[in-house]
Amino acid sequence: MPMDKNFNYSKAFRDPVLAKGLVEEIKKNVTRTWVLMEICGGQTHAIMQYGLDQLLPPEIELVHGPGCPVCVTPLEQIDRAHAIAMQPNVIFCSFGDMLRVPGSQVDLFKIRAKGGQVRVVYSPLDAVQIAQENPDKEVVFFAIGFETTVPANAASVLQAKALGLTNFSILTSQVRVPPAMHAILGSPENRVQAFLAAGHVCTVMGYWEYFPIAQKYQVPIVVTGFEPTDLLQGILAAVKQLENNQFQVENAYQRAVTENGNTAAQKMINKVFEPCHRNWRGIGTIPNSGLGLRADYALFDAEKRFSVEHIQTKEPEICIAGQILQGLKKPNQCPAFGSLCTPSNPLGAPMVSTEGACSAYYRYALNLETTH
Repeated sequence: MPMDKNFNYSKAFRDPVLAKGLVEEIKKNVTRTWVLMEICGGQTHAIMQYGLDQLLPPEIELVHGPGCPVCVTPLEQIDRAHAIAMQPNVIFCSFGDMLRVPGSQVDLFKIRAKGGQVRVVYSPLDAVQIAQENPDKEVVFFAIGFETTVPANAASVLQAKALGLTNFSILTSQVRVPPAMHAILGSPENRVQAFLAAGHVCTVMGYWEYFPIAQKYQVPIVVTGFEPTDLLQGILAAVKQLENNQFQVENAYQRAVTENGNTAAQKMINKVFEPCHRNWRGIGTIPNSGLGLRADYALFDAEKRFSVEHIQTKEPEICIAGQILQGLKKPNQCPAFGSLCTPSNPLGAPMVSTEGACSAYYRYALNLETTH
């Protein structure tokens, strides 16, 4: 069906009348309490921005998952990035979110203020171009993210290899959603009874990997978009399944997602990267939850090139980011929230990332009761 050029799709997906109708439908279908987790930090921000959690019936509790790539990047990997960025012959490239994330001692903003060559880029391919323009410098790109960002990271490595660049490398902290879902659902502390899966991840990877998860743990998984009506539609689908004792994978984001995803992107990912164990900030090591460079592309591995593998560190004890990322606590239940931990003085990444749950609560719901 052709798209109507005069139709405002964005406005339609934020239509308060449609949203109210979906909320009423949720109320009609719910008969008991349910805990749903949205995986993606972008979804968390949309929920808080539009007050969707306030519109839902009290039987529905939304908890926030580890779907913020900045937030789950472990502290030791951030310290490795800082160690590399402080070297005088390095141009360190990163997305803007990472500049204010605190390491053990500094952040990338402070390193840049002291003369470090830290640059914000909008794509890893920008870093490849910088490497071409500065053959006398080592150019490093901080490759963080879920499956959504991995194709571009793979493309940058392939392009650098094709150009014969020997001064370009990436520091990888790439993570995968399905292993994280296994870790959450397999925990003895788990409270999650249904997932709202991240639509943008599924545009790349599809949702075929979710079928065995839904069956193994007996949880509905609904692929969901990011607008208010997307999220409410996803919640309604999950509630209907829960109320009917069904545990299926359902696609509520059909305008963007197919079951198999973008197979060309997946092929490129698999050419450059392979699964590896990855440490998640505040959670710990999740087996096969990361993507590391294959042996054929080891020359582009900044961690090995700069010998920073040995760096280890410890999280600040007062920060409960790990519990928040697992859906065990809400940001405003943290004793440091809004006082010792603020966007201008963050203890952890969830307070400064544009997808962080703590930043969403600080921005949209600072005055909510901590028991909500």
